[in-house]
Amino acid sequence: MSKQSKVLKTFKLAGTKTGTISVSHLQEPYGEDSDPVVSIGISLKGDSSEPDWKAHIPYANLDDLIDALKLAKEMHG
Repeated sequence: MSKQSKVLKTFKLAGTKTGTISVSHLQEPYGEDSDPVVSIGISLKGDSSEPDWKAHIPYANLDDLIDALKLAKEMHG
C-alpha cells in the first residue's frame, strides 16, 4: 500500500522569504501495517510536498515531544 498523507497545518518558516513548516499525518509510512506517524517537514522553498528536512514522530511519543518543545520555549522566552 502506498503512503497516505494528510497535511494538518502549514505555516511560514521564520527568517525565510518562502520557507514553510508543515505538519502532516502519515498512514503506514513504512509499508503495510506500520503504525501512523506525525511528519514535520521543513521546506526552504515553500514546497510542502518535497521538504528539505523531515522528522517522523510516532504518535506514542507526541506528549514527550510537546513537553520538550514547551521546555525549549520557556528557555528561549
